[in-house]
Amino acid sequence: MQTRWVPGNPVAAFGDHVLRGIGQVVFQNNPVSGLIILAALFFNSWIYGVICLLGAVVATATARVLKADEGLIENGLYGFNGALVGLSLVAFTSADFRTGAIPSAHMLVYIIFAAAMTSVVFSAIGSLLQPYKVAALTMPFVLVGWLFLFAVLKFSNIEAGPLSKPVSPDDYVATAVYVLPTWYMGIGNAIGQIFFQDNWIAGYLILVGIAVNSRISAAMALLGAAFAALVAVVFGGPEGAIRDGLFGYNAALTAIALGGFFLVLTWQSFLYTLFGIVLTTWLWASVAIFLEPIGMPVLTSAFVLVTWLMLIGAHGFGALRPVAPADAITPEANRQRYRLGAPGPERG
Repeated sequence: MQTRWVPGNPVAAFGDHVLRGIGQVVFQNNPVSGLIILAALFFNSWIYGVICLLGAVVATATARVLKADEGLIENGLYGFNGALVGLSLVAFTSADFRTGAIPSAHMLVYIIFAAAMTSVVFSAIGSLLQPYKVAALTMPFVLVGWLFLFAVLKFSNIEAGPLSKPVSPDDYVATAVYVLPTWYMGIGNAIGQIFFQDNWIAGYLILVGIAVNSRISAAMALLGAAFAALVAVVFGGPEGAIRDGLFGYNAALTAIALGGFFLVLTWQSFLYTLFGIVLTTWLWASVAIFLEPIGMPVLTSAFVLVTWLMLIGAHGFGALRPVAPADAITPEANRQRYRLGAPGPERG
């Protein structure tokens, strides 16, 4: 999608690309969606809002300086991993996870380098995955986030913080008492946790930002968060972890990716998406337990692993219609092109 509303103004165009990058965290190539999502972060914490913007700016500027593919930059695809890695470094090194802490000068430099590194890793993973017609997704953020969080522990001039936010089901008191707030707060928090926002109202505001660009994607995000909460309840997950949205944020991303964005939405792909939501919910718990001894968070690794496997596998199933990353716009557009028989969605 080309920048049309800021022609001839490079500063405004760059801002457009940055906002698209924020929206691309949830697959929304729309600057208005990015702006609403950014506002949701500021609603919860101005610190997170500023850091999200900083990460997206640095990652996008890095791609611009290195002369990356112009279309990828304009569509915000170099910015979203930078936004996430900045948010994660502040979230997991702050005494208060909910609002974050103002980063020190050392941490700001650290965030800038981490955000720039995501652009390099995005290019590298994109090249490796190109033969498989699968996008890098948020794996650059996951890899850079883990590496930089590990390194924090070795630098005395960077405050590591208490990592007070629970990162594993074992960190919660086991309980089978599920009440109304478990559901409405858990669903909102799950969407908010995609951006490290421990605020269920901010989560629903983010959902509005998604809906501005794609109602199907918004419905899928809601479905992913709600269905993940249901799966966790059925299998006796800790109420606190469900209410905090930890079981659902990876599942919400999986639901958006499979539910119309990288697969044309049909009844078969819808069932495929539900299957992916369940797997992602379980995998979050599995990876969380695996990483608990070293104190590392899951981040969005469960979403990436399930989505990669299911998208690569989709090419072997005649009932599914994969959409190449370069052709994916919105679920609505993908479905319309498929109905009209226009180029775009692959036919197996």
